[in-house]
Amino acid sequence: MSLLKLVEKDEATGRVAEIYESMTSTMGFIPNAFKVFSPSPYVLDRQYSNLGFYMRHKTLAGNLLAFIRLLVSDQEQCSYCVGMNSGILLQYGVLPEAIAEIKLDPTKAPLNEKDLAMLLFVLSVTKNSNAIVQEDVDKLRNLGWTDEEILEASYHGATASGVDKIFNAFKIPSDF
Repeated sequence: MSLLKLVEKDEATGRVAEIYESMTSTMGFIPNAFKVFSPSPYVLDRQYSNLGFYMRHKTLAGNLLAFIRLLVSDQEQCSYCVGMNSGILLQYGVLPEAIAEIKLDPTKAPLNEKDLAMLLFVLSVTKNSNAIVQEDVDKLRNLGWTDEEILEASYHGATASGVDKIFNAFKIPSDF
């Protein structure tokens, strides 16, 4: 049970009700990962917009983004997000044994060289941002990543870290 009083669908009004309706029509339910933001329509709207942006991203692949969230969440010990992103990766064909191995050694993620380099970079950003140097960014550029994509992937990882802290602090229960 969450430490915050979450707005349930039948109690939702205004922007919260609009977002809930959209989520119900596209996902079939409202994940606790979004209900946790329901006490603030402003924050819920930002999270919802953020989700939409990354779900439709032109160049950051869905499996890369799921690996970013999984491994950042593993660092943050957020069981909700580890479980959710493990489930997403299962849909990409990544088996539980492989996920366990990748959590121990992210270099084993089944990604192409370009995406793997981005994954490892974002993990470095979230583990020790002060250690990032020009050569790290240049390596990504040399693989074909733009500064926009580097920033957006880094933002995704940093945001995941912050969201993990919120989920952990307010004890968000699993959806299943």
